[in-house]
Amino acid sequence: MSAAPLGLADAPPEADRLGDYPHPRHTETLYGQEEAEARFLAAFTSGRLPHAWLITGPRGIGKATLAWRIARFLIATPLEQEAGLFGEPEVPQSLAIDPDHPVARRMTAGSEGNLMLLRRKWVEKPAPARFKTVIDVESARDLKRFFAYSAAENARRVVLIDSVDEMNAPAANAVLKVLEEPPLNTVLLLISHAPAALLPTIRSRCQVLPCAPLSEAALIAALREAGAEPPEDPGARAALTALSEGSVATALQLIDDEGLTLYSALIALFRDLPKLDRPATLAMAAKCGGRDAQDRFRLTTRLIDTLLARIARTGALGPPSPEAAPGEAALLTRLAPDAARARAWAELAATLGARARAGAAVNLDAPALITDICLKISEAAADMRL
Repeated sequence: MSAAPLGLADAPPEADRLGDYPHPRHTETLYGQEEAEARFLAAFTSGRLPHAWLITGPRGIGKATLAWRIARFLIATPLEQEAGLFGEPEVPQSLAIDPDHPVARRMTAGSEGNLMLLRRKWVEKPAPARFKTVIDVESARDLKRFFAYSAAENARRVVLIDSVDEMNAPAANAVLKVLEEPPLNTVLLLISHAPAALLPTIRSRCQVLPCAPLSEAALIAALREAGAEPPEDPGARAALTALSEGSVATALQLIDDEGLTLYSALIALFRDLPKLDRPATLAMAAKCGGRDAQDRFRLTTRLIDTLLARIARTGALGPPSPEAAPGEAALLTRLAPDAARARAWAELAATLGARARAGAAVNLDAPALITDICLKISEAAADMRL
């Protein structure tokens, strides 16, 4: 079953693509996931390839790029390989496939018949056009139609779900049935940012393939591959790596929306906690208001959440090194001098994070929500007698 070609000017938006940056199927080089790739290749060459893989790790660290790389390799590698020079099939040393290989070209165009991509759909009606909020059972039923067609001779079929976290319960049950009775010569690749929230029965039927956050060098290389311009200053690069937690997707957002500058402003705003500069707070919150400031609002709430998490970690593990902004280490050490305070900040982070998500879901006034979150942080610092 072939999908309509993707990536064309008149193609609909894609839920598994970040902004205007290249889709993972267009990314030829995988950075920072050499260990995960080696683990998959070892399973493949052992002759006991699991039929389902749960590719896990934080958002934006290359899980989708790895999944597409695996899919290209599996479909392009014949089930029965010809003997090599010395009589045995050649053992692959890498998952890389030549970009000019017919399978690679078809996958880039979105027309590979042996691949099924399951993701949130773009719907035009009723207006306004939008992405579905979940992968629903209607989408999951596409699997039956996909399996109704015969695979190309001597070829595997691959189902790629990005991400399995976005399936609703009926869709998850439909996928579970496939995992329980997988069709012959089919491999399922399930991408998950939060595997602990999945059905235990889904996790138990998959081989877990964990991916790690990227190192600074790998992150910078991946950003350049995506066409972004990472900062030249070594300190700014270290800060970008720390705040993005090794995630290319997060780093791209930080670069696009001047996230390093915003984080420095947050550190300055909270420098004298529990005292809070109300005019500065209101000015920061005001920048999150309006229809054109949604990205600013999401980034601000994310960085506040990051700051609270870094405060909590400081109480347990000591101040971060290097700093992500001038004065950060001194502030974090003062706010979380011990494990008890660390737990209190961690609990506050969970509470305020849930509040921000709930507020965004019901379209609460963004500046008011940001102001309230800052006030709650000030009150918490006062309660801790800091």
